[in-house]
Amino acid sequence: MNAIRIMRKLNRICKRFVNTETKCRDKSQWIKPVGHQTEVSIYNPITKCKVPLILKTQNILKWYICGPTVYDSAHIGHAMTYIKCDIIRRILSDYFNIDVLLVMGITDIDDKIIRRSIESEKDFETLSRHFESEFFADMNKLNIREPYLRCRVTDYIPQIIQFIERLIAKDDGYIAPDGSVYFNTSKYNKYGKLSTLVLDTVNDQNFIGKKSALDFALWKAAKENEPSWKSPWGYGRPGWHIECSAIASTVFGNSIDIHSGGIDLAFPHHENEEAQSCCYHDVDQWVNYWLHCGHLSLKGDVKMSKSLKNTISIQDYLENYSANNLRMLCLLSHYRNGIEFSDEVIQTAVSATKKLDNFINDCDNYVTGKFKTGEIDENLLYTTLHDTRSKVYSALADDFDTSKAMHAIINLVGIGNKMLHQDNVTSRSNNVSVIAAVSNYLSNILSKFGISRSTKSTVENRQIEDIIDHFLNFRTIVRIRALEQKPKDTILLKECDNVRKCLSTCGITVKDQQNDTSWSWKQ
Repeated sequence: MNAIRIMRKLNRICKRFVNTETKCRDKSQWIKPVGHQTEVSIYNPITKCKVPLILKTQNILKWYICGPTVYDSAHIGHAMTYIKCDIIRRILSDYFNIDVLLVMGITDIDDKIIRRSIESEKDFETLSRHFESEFFADMNKLNIREPYLRCRVTDYIPQIIQFIERLIAKDDGYIAPDGSVYFNTSKYNKYGKLSTLVLDTVNDQNFIGKKSALDFALWKAAKENEPSWKSPWGYGRPGWHIECSAIASTVFGNSIDIHSGGIDLAFPHHENEEAQSCCYHDVDQWVNYWLHCGHLSLKGDVKMSKSLKNTISIQDYLENYSANNLRMLCLLSHYRNGIEFSDEVIQTAVSATKKLDNFINDCDNYVTGKFKTGEIDENLLYTTLHDTRSKVYSALADDFDTSKAMHAIINLVGIGNKMLHQDNVTSRSNNVSVIAAVSNYLSNILSKFGISRSTKSTVENRQIEDIIDHFLNFRTIVRIRALEQKPKDTILLKECDNVRKCLSTCGITVKDQQNDTSWSWKQ
């Protein structure tokens, strides 16, 4: 009977799988790429299901990411998108050994920049360069890898003009009476790939000079005292969407593997990019995989936005928490999910970060003989390590599911912690190698996620660590002598406690266990 029930359940699962695949195949708007299969599946917002990641060029992934509009300081809402993309980039390159070419567009001219330039009485170039430099300094503090190329819009004006000229020549763009240029959405019958909205193509008279309310600006005619560039149809500047299309096409041509950004960019920005680029290149599909990250919101599902003046700057955040804490918050959630930011939520990430770091430090101290208690079940720990590797691989290959991967990792840590901290064990079992293997695996996988460890030592750091070791050995002798006194020497014990507190303020955690002492750097 059990076998029959199992078979029936398997049949139901298979039917659901077949139905899902059928639904995916019914989506005619997405074309499965021809090329080289990877080990990864990725969510496709067009088919609304996961599809295999196939690269046009073997082991080379071409990725374009929408960068900042540099008119103000970045906030942690921006940071979350770039951290999530950085995690995925690291997984692809460091875990699956794919060479990732990441190009980032920098919007250094637009309405907001011009407005801020006028308000601050600074020219737009000085203003944008300042905030661009600040942005990348913030990204560095958050351990986000630099893109392969940073591409400013103002450096690509000739390519943008050439792009628009071709669209006009093909009748996919038209010149309005004021000298602006618009994309003709009515000519592109695949408009709406990324949008679930009911698209109204009826002419809207409120949009003067446009044939349809959906038509968007490729070129904005110059206004008085605004920055502008000469074009065949008059002075002006690029529209928002054309920037990314022209930059990405200049670098990657008529096909991109991955294009990413926040979920708010899916429509209209990414929709418009895809439409104009397909027309320009005469292709049915320009981007093979669109990757959208969930938003960071405040309580009540309020989006963190400069316009709402409810943001937390990256610099303010880093005064209270670490880069690892914010990255851990991203790792504990799926990249497509939104996150509601609060003190309780960030504290969960802080606790997880500390748990992992403390466990790795305890492992390292156990291996070097500084941690002398614990009862290690070698077979169980090796089995758990093997299962963890398998679960992490499956999770990461399944649309970069770091939430499932971290659940498996934290479970491994929990089992290891119980063994290391067995009560009433006065002598340890000789199982150093399995503890070393677990510590090594955790350090490596967390490094692949971009979690940095403060214990990575240079020659200078090793000298500092030696000094700390010598000092704590002296403190341990004093503490043991104070405990052996009858009655206990409370004055010396109090001074030992004071030393521990002082070292804590210097970023050093000291743990006393019976007659042994271990220490680690704080995160």
